[in-house]
Amino acid sequence: MDDTITLPQPAVESGPAAAPDAVPALPPEAPLAMPVQDLSRWDPAMGHRPSRPVRSPWLARAWVFGGALALTAYGGWQMVETVSVSGNPTALQLALVVLFCLTFSWIALAFTSALLGFAMLLQRERAPAIPAKLTTRTAILMPVYNEATARTFAGIEAMREAVEATGFGAHFDWFVLSDSTQADAWIAEERAFLDLRARLGPEARLYYRHRPKNHHRKAGNIGDFVTRWGGRYDHMLVLDADSLMSGPAIVALAAAMEADLDAGIIQTLPLIINRNTLFARLQQFAARIYGPVIAAGLAAWSGRDGNYWGHNAIIRTRAFAESCGLPDLPGKPPFGGHILSHDFVEAALIRRAGWAVYMLHRLEGSYEESPPSLIDVAVRDRRWAQGNLQHARVFGAAGLHPATRQHFATGIAGYLASPLWLMQLVVGILLVLQTATERPDYFGGAGFSPVFPRFDPVRALQLFGLTMAVLLAPKVLGLILALLDRSVRRASGGGGRLVLSGLVEILLSALVAPVAMVIQSGSVMGILLGRDTGWNPQRRDDGTIPLRDIVSRHSWHTVLGIVAGIAAFAIATSLFLWMSPTILGLVLAIPISWASGQLAFGLALKRRRLLATPEEATPPAIALRAGTLAARNAGTAFDEADALAALRNDPGLAEAHIRMLPARRERPRGAIDPERTLAAAKIEEAETLAEAQAWLTPRERMALLNDRALVEQLIRLA
Repeated sequence: MDDTITLPQPAVESGPAAAPDAVPALPPEAPLAMPVQDLSRWDPAMGHRPSRPVRSPWLARAWVFGGALALTAYGGWQMVETVSVSGNPTALQLALVVLFCLTFSWIALAFTSALLGFAMLLQRERAPAIPAKLTTRTAILMPVYNEATARTFAGIEAMREAVEATGFGAHFDWFVLSDSTQADAWIAEERAFLDLRARLGPEARLYYRHRPKNHHRKAGNIGDFVTRWGGRYDHMLVLDADSLMSGPAIVALAAAMEADLDAGIIQTLPLIINRNTLFARLQQFAARIYGPVIAAGLAAWSGRDGNYWGHNAIIRTRAFAESCGLPDLPGKPPFGGHILSHDFVEAALIRRAGWAVYMLHRLEGSYEESPPSLIDVAVRDRRWAQGNLQHARVFGAAGLHPATRQHFATGIAGYLASPLWLMQLVVGILLVLQTATERPDYFGGAGFSPVFPRFDPVRALQLFGLTMAVLLAPKVLGLILALLDRSVRRASGGGGRLVLSGLVEILLSALVAPVAMVIQSGSVMGILLGRDTGWNPQRRDDGTIPLRDIVSRHSWHTVLGIVAGIAAFAIATSLFLWMSPTILGLVLAIPISWASGQLAFGLALKRRRLLATPEEATPPAIALRAGTLAARNAGTAFDEADALAALRNDPGLAEAHIRMLPARRERPRGAIDPERTLAAAKIEEAETLAEAQAWLTPRERMALLNDRALVEQLIRLA
């Protein structure tokens, strides 16, 4: 006996092809199986066999990891010598040594990798060129989640124009894959899509799909595309809602995938553009000046065992389908359930299956944007922290390449570094307190000389200098490369302004660092205590955050800084001076966070050509075009409109919306959807649109918009 019930449907033919004059919102499906992978077992015979021998970058890895290990050993020995000047170190001193080695190894690895990247970039290799022809088809995917359509559809239109201008447009189809959970955002997307399709014409190869449930978030969104249309495309190029890529860059990626039959994922290095708040300009400058050195080093030692950052990358569709079906991890979030940072794991699994994963760090024309303030970064970083710590559950998966495990370890260490730095600071305070209060040991020394627990001040100063040199070296190396490149130097305001910008970035970053350390430490502790972060949409504008929210978020940071300062000064003046950068950053947490999101401060530096980048001096053509289109799209006011009113007042839109819904909706007998049931009751009783708008909750609105019969009732309201 059938145990499902088909909900009532209006007399409309199912599917987008209901009206002969209507262009389908989606192409015919070409399903591609995407089996869920077993992390506990792996048979290498099941994987892809490379078509040519693969050379391992063993020399680069020996330099990076061997050099970092040697540097850490040297720093650790110096720390032992620093704390054991009185004799055998105490337990507290040994704890300080261990914490120092853990945190120092992190910056030592970045240092040796940056040195390698610096050497690679001095060689001035050419970036990939546009091919003479293409023979494959690529789907360009832009997943969206409650985004502003003025920006996202401007990006899609600008990139499509740029690809068409290369003469290879017929090889690319464009998909907007919506996971939006807000009714107004969903209908705004449909209006923007229909408007753009009407202007581009029926041969635009532009498609739109909205998922009723955002199961498994972005990974599930991409997986839904693969299992429904993946068979139509050789490759898929995955974007973010704020991504921009030039036409030549997109075509070059497709050509690189065609030319390398063993490539599974080819990642680009996106540069940050279009940012104007103070904090965002700091990130933009750092990514442009220091980022290439770090990326080149990473690409050199990773080789074809690289990583994937989830966007601005091209993927071989069948390889992805066969090897990247993500399982749910046992247990509950934050460590169980859906894999949050899916991109690292997808890179790990596709590499396990024998496909290469690498980065074209010299390819120009790949861009993204960044959050506008410290609080916005903290919100995103909390989700990234949970995703990276969750990788501890994947680290031991069967068959993973050693370099893949290193990527996981690096990601985990990056988030454990903050609480380790904080613990090191606390242990240092305790040691100084011990030195200031402990009575001398008259029996532990030679003869009758008393032994005081103390440090070697000369070695301590030398060790501090070494730490600062290792920490700042990647920035200095990036700055040197920028100064050596005449075009970058001139576009950044000249050599003097470039150096001054570097100093400004270092100073402001030093003030932000203590606040970021405490925030990240709190995030890590919350995750370890079992608190799930969820998934909130990212704020991408240049708007400011209300001061009361800033005070609420950072007041305890300020209190912590004041308490730490008073305690340090009471213990020893030298301790207060040593901790002064951290104390100052915490005490000023509220004004620093407020200033970070201020457009006026960022624009003031921009007018003086400080923190300037070449892309700011000469904006990429794709960014200019997207900006023009976004301004035009904003005039449509799609993003400001109420979804129910838009459907009720535009019968054509309502008809198109109904056509884009799934053909029918079934549920098991007895399984009642409360939101749909309540929406049906309220829309049945409502006599006017105003009543429906007042009565329906956000979830009930989404349930209504997912039901054809209820939408028809909506449009009949007075």
